[in-house]
Amino acid sequence: MYLLSIVLVMLVFPLATIGVEAAVHPDAASLFWLTGKWFTFFAVGVRLFLAGVRQTTKPSFTASAIFKLDGPGAYPLVREVGFGNLSIGTLGLASLIMPAWVVPAALVGGLYYGLAGAGHVINPERNMKEQVALVSDLLIFVLLAVFVIGSLAF
Repeated sequence: MYLLSIVLVMLVFPLATIGVEAAVHPDAASLFWLTGKWFTFFAVGVRLFLAGVRQTTKPSFTASAIFKLDGPGAYPLVREVGFGNLSIGTLGLASLIMPAWVVPAALVGGLYYGLAGAGHVINPERNMKEQVALVSDLLIFVLLAVFVIGSLAF
């Protein structure tokens, strides 16, 4: 279920909405902008917001499945991570109605994913869920970095 949700939110949904918007409004925006807009909305907004909801309401999953921490002593820390994810995710979601926020949301979200991915890289004993997180975090970091740099260059 975890892998499926990552593939849907980080790949399928953004690509589908890019395709739909490009088909419905072919002259409205560049493919570069649509890619940044929809990957920011889904990868930063939807994924991080949902992760934040889960981490604040059910911290045991992240504590045990991702960080391999057992017991309720880790739950306050996981909730704090969840608050950060809720905050960044809210920015990503709001970027859909505030286009001027797409690049800032991509910058903040991309930086988060890059740092999180680096944190997974240095852990030599990754489980499968952490390996999925590592790959998806680094891929979205690269995509968002290209988008932010490209947006600032033009």
